Amino acid sequence: MRDAFDTASHDQYDKKLIVRVLSETKTVAVLGASANPVRPSYFVVKYLLDKGYEVWPINPGQAGKQICGAMTYASLSDLPAAPNMVDIFRTPDAVPGITDEILPMERLPQFVWMQLGVRDDESAKRLEDAGITVIMNRCPKIEYARLSGEISWSGVNSRVLSSKKPVSGHKVQSLGIRRG
Repeated sequence: MRDAFDTASHDQYDKKLIVRVLSETKTVAVLGASANPVRPSYFVVKYLLDKGYEVWPINPGQAGKQICGAMTYASLSDLPAAPNMVDIFRTPDAVPGITDEILPMERLPQFVWMQLGVRDDESAKRLEDAGITVIMNRCPKIEYARLSGEISWSGVNSRVLSSKKPVSGHKVQSLGIRRG
């Protein structure tokens, strides 16, 4: 089952789709989360927590410890509940195995997000056939910041002035993407 928005090519995504995914997501499992503060997956965990998402880092070597104040789990099957989104911070060759772990879950995630440089069209098709919306080769941190006016495509502060009332995040105030 394909999402109502066209994700067939996975080369480009409609802004409305990205906004919907980021707005409807409440819980995020980050596979490959790192406790090392210089790793991109650490930044993404911290950023998503700061924006008010409940984040469950997944890293077998860090299980039972905290990353950015969030309890870390060894695998998807160890999570306290099914996440809305699974964010994959692993190499593309790990994606089929992760897909095999996701599909038998009692309650499937709504979204599977593969980080920059991570793409597996065959796994995406399997996940989409199960009703899961898939985003590949994108970063939710970058997309959130870009769509909320925090940064532009070039990666710098867009200096956007807005009359929108700032949204209180977990620890940081931001123009943010309006989430229910």
